[in-house]
Amino acid sequence: MVTATPAATIIVFRDCPNGGAPELLMVERSSQMVFAGGAVVFPGGRVDADDHVIASGLDHGLDPHEAAARVAAIRETVEETGLGIGFAAPPEREALAQARAALHKGTAFSELCRDAGWTLDLTALTPFARWRPPFNERRVFDTRFYLARCDEHDHIVEVDATENHHLFWATAADALAMADVGKVKLIFPTRRNMERLAQFGCHADAVDHVAQFPVRMIMPFIEERDGRPFLCIPENMGYPVTSEPMGSAMRG
Repeated sequence: MVTATPAATIIVFRDCPNGGAPELLMVERSSQMVFAGGAVVFPGGRVDADDHVIASGLDHGLDPHEAAARVAAIRETVEETGLGIGFAAPPEREALAQARAALHKGTAFSELCRDAGWTLDLTALTPFARWRPPFNERRVFDTRFYLARCDEHDHIVEVDATENHHLFWATAADALAMADVGKVKLIFPTRRNMERLAQFGCHADAVDHVAQFPVRMIMPFIEERDGRPFLCIPENMGYPVTSEPMGSAMRG
């Protein structure tokens, strides 16, 4: 297999104002992007060297790669949405907005955290899944997915208008319904995760569910059924739907 690029993403939950299923924060990627162009995904991106620098300075007791992935997920969520998740103390609105602008200009996240006196709380992120396709695609990512709850905040939550061109909150069921009628595009891993997330009534339900299904690497595979190829994932990993015909499965 080709070498996969480490990546991380946060599935951000917020309570629905009118009750009911929780809403999730999603971004729609620019159609010009090589990976998952035009698709709706959760905020996230690749792990970089500076994420390891930050992780090495924290007291977390985690595997170094796991810790760096959580830092990357926090950083990427700030960059792509402006929302500060995973900070020991919530950053102030203007300071976070300025830091986000600096990140877009190439300033290291470690430098911004040091200057602002910010400390990250990696326990705010709960491991949910890890996907790594075995296929020799142009872009192969080893992506860790995390759950996090969005508490009250005054952050400026808006799309970054670089890699993404739209940001919105929706329940998992609503996102799936939009995909079914062609309003949004969901790549195979996102659709499977949405189906799994649609089972939960709140963030706590999702965390309880994860305790029953410890994270294992998910490596999709192709299987022929009645003469038709299907893209599949293993059973017994917490997913209610584990296969889709290749003809309809959208890959990154």
